[in-house]
Amino acid sequence: MAAGTTLAKAIEIVTKATEEDRNKNYEEALRLYEHGVEYFLHAIKYEAQGDKAKDSIRAKCLQYLDRAEKLKTYLKKGKKKPVKDGDSSSTKDGKKGSDSDDDSDDPEKKKLQSKLEGAIVVEKPHVKWTDVAGLDAAKEALKEAVILPIKFPHLFQGKRVPWKGILLFGPPGTGKSYLAKAVATEANNSTFFSVSSSDLVSKWLGESEKLVKNLFELARQHKPSIIFIDEVDSLCSARSDNESESARRIKTEFLVQMQGVGSDNEGILVLGATNIPWVLDAAIRRRFEKRIYIPLPEEQARLVMFKLHLGTTSHVLTENDLRILAKKSEGYSGADISIVVRDALMEPVRKVQTSTHFKKVRGPSPTDKSVIVDDLLTPCSPGDPAAIEMSWMDVPGDKLFEPPVSMADMLKSLSRTKPTVNEDDMVKLDKFTKDFGQEGM
Repeated sequence: MAAGTTLAKAIEIVTKATEEDRNKNYEEALRLYEHGVEYFLHAIKYEAQGDKAKDSIRAKCLQYLDRAEKLKTYLKKGKKKPVKDGDSSSTKDGKKGSDSDDDSDDPEKKKLQSKLEGAIVVEKPHVKWTDVAGLDAAKEALKEAVILPIKFPHLFQGKRVPWKGILLFGPPGTGKSYLAKAVATEANNSTFFSVSSSDLVSKWLGESEKLVKNLFELARQHKPSIIFIDEVDSLCSARSDNESESARRIKTEFLVQMQGVGSDNEGILVLGATNIPWVLDAAIRRRFEKRIYIPLPEEQARLVMFKLHLGTTSHVLTENDLRILAKKSEGYSGADISIVVRDALMEPVRKVQTSTHFKKVRGPSPTDKSVIVDDLLTPCSPGDPAAIEMSWMDVPGDKLFEPPVSMADMLKSLSRTKPTVNEDDMVKLDKFTKDFGQEGM
């Protein structure tokens, strides 16, 4: 979605909500107010520039949330007449009077929940299962936990219940967060909360554990829902004597909420991702019922990754060339392969920059690929019979024909891009998998 369009959509939705509110269609107005606030929060997170713009949007959010709460109270109690803005339930300065229906509401709770609402993914990331190379066992486990219970709820009755916690662990760059994006895309009816330690850790004493509690309460309100915690080890490492009291309380609250004691956790999946699972607290680890190892990609998966990252860029690589690259990239993660290809894709640009001679060729126009033209210019060696001495500065913008990416470019990039996965970490990951996990290939 283009920058600014989320904010425009939010304004459009709340305008409709206000209209429905005036027409006394309170249920529809409530739905639209809540939907509009989600879009406003998405705009704060991804589009709004500067603190002033964000503060302005937040003020609007609070205004619409307040009206939504009043409508919700009215609809629950079935009153003949809803509480109107500015009536006897509010004082002149906007504070609630003693006879307000909302005096039992906790304003601090509202503030914390509005802060967390920014973690709700409104727009889908558009990552399909087919975009994830390999990892079939991990995908099947996630379908079991997320997709099937929504599509076929009658399958999960009695003792057959979906997984409540799944931990994705493995070396960095193997696609753990990418899998979570696929879950967000494929779980159409679920609310997806993507949270990090910065969303849940506060400098104020006691607020962090309240944020954790409110996160789970929000998830229960919006269920079916998925809470994705990236780098979960930063929040839930093993408890020790020298850790802060605040860190200990956060872990305790996580344990209580994931266990669901006194709360209904049906319809909620906690999805965690970590590169260093051995530092997780043992009690937290137990809460993740499925622990799936996301390994380095095998040769076939690496072949698919090279193809995906090349995309539609002009190249002269054959299927056999790609197989050779897949074989030579043993030990590379998906992120490493992405960097190898991106570096190779820059080689034609470097050739253009450093070339002292160009020649005329026939090819598709840079401005319109469907049109074939004769007088394009491409870099060449000084010894080429058709070489014309010139630099890239002399080439008109609409006359440059980019050299296609070659196998030599890919091999050059592969030779200077080393794998980022540490051998010691691989040993620890293998041991953790043997002790506590299962293969996700």
